[in-house]
Amino acid sequence: MAGFMQNMAGMGAMSDQVIATDFLIASKTGVKNIAMAITETSTPEVRQTLKQYLMDAVDTHEQIFKYMVDKGYYHPNNLAEQLNVDITASQTAMNLSQQ
Repeated sequence: MAGFMQNMAGMGAMSDQVIATDFLIASKTGVKNIAMAITETSTPEVRQTLKQYLMDAVDTHEQIFKYMVDKGYYHPNNLAEQLNVDITASQTAMNLSQQ
């Protein structure tokens, strides 16, 4: 575990990108799961509560998305730039596994 933490500490700003990416993926999963739960509920009160949770989850996703774009971690409108970011992240991950 100590070696893992040392490797993570050596990543510098990359660790922020990894955390943000994981958070973005988790928020997308949350949106999907809440939306599915809405379709499965039979009571209006539960449905209304879940709809509010869904809107909160969408807002959270938007905040994470904007953070990642502002930091240069995510380039949804520039495929070439996003590919460069993804390749760099992949190379970093491969280097960590070799250490």
